[in-house]
Parts: sequence; C-alpha cells; structure tokens
Amino acid sequence: MPQVSAEGTDGPVPDGRIASLAATAPMLASAPAAVDVTRLRVAIARLSRRLRKHELAGLTPTQLAALSTVERSGPLRLGDLATAERVAPSTLTRLVSALEERGYVERRAVPGDARVWELVVTRRGHEVLDRIRQESTILLADSLLTLSPDQLSALAAALPALERLADAAPH
Repeated sequence: MPQVSAEGTDGPVPDGRIASLAATAPMLASAPAAVDVTRLRVAIARLSRRLRKHELAGLTPTQLAALSTVERSGPLRLGDLATAERVAPSTLTRLVSALEERGYVERRAVPGDARVWELVVTRRGHEVLDRIRQESTILLADSLLTLSPDQLSALAAALPALERLADAAPH
C-alpha cells in the first residue's frame, strides 16, 4: 500500500492536505493496478532533474520557468507572472531584471494604463527556449533507447495519465 505522509513530499504540507493525501492512499492501493506513489514521485523527480542538467543559457530553474510561463501565457502582466510562478514581488523584480539583462524578455506599457507593465518574450528568448527544449528532447530520446520494447509500450500506455497529472491544477 502506498504510504502518503508529510515526509517525502517536496516541502511542508498543510495539515488539511495530509488528511486529504492519507485518505487517497487506500484508493490508490485498491485500484486494479496499485500505484506506489513514493516510487512514482521519486522517479519523476529524478527524471526531471536529469532533463534539467543541460546548459540552461545562464538561467536558474526559476528564471527558466518564468520565461516559459511568459512564452506560454504572454504577454503577461508582472503581477500575473508573480501569481503564476508563486513568487514574491521582490523576487519577481530580480527575476525579471535578469531575464531583461539577457535579452530574453522586454517590458511593455499596457495600452490605456501607463502604470502597468507586461512582459513579452523576445526573439532571443524564443530561440533559447527552443534550444533548451531540443536538448531536453534529445536527452530523453537517448534515455529511451535503454528501455526494452515492453517498457516502451508500458510508457506509451501511461502517457495519457502522466499528461493528465501534469495538466491538473495544483491543490
């Protein structure tokens, strides 16, 4: 049976969340194919770290995440980026300044409200993100070569579930 507790998570878990997580564990264990939540979390975290180990164009993981968010959702107001990335305004200021200094984003005044700024990804920012994605794809493709045909089939069958988990709104 999967053990779900505050230990082993990626940070503090509010008390209400622990109860919710603990209530979920029995359902996972009684499913037709039991899911070892701890093994899944560790495997995803290790794979994620491996995919991030390539040269990041001088960006921290937080800066890269913010740049990706602006590309996906932009143009984006600064406050909306802070909310999306869950960072404090002071952190956001440093983060955006670093992205601007590298030429990856630029600030633009919002038409009709000169007090508000929005961020847009520059051509250079798009190029860097494309290169990072290509490097990650190559690294993952090389890793897939180590799997057996049965493991590749199982991974292909699991893709819809993994995509759903990735797209789910955080609790």
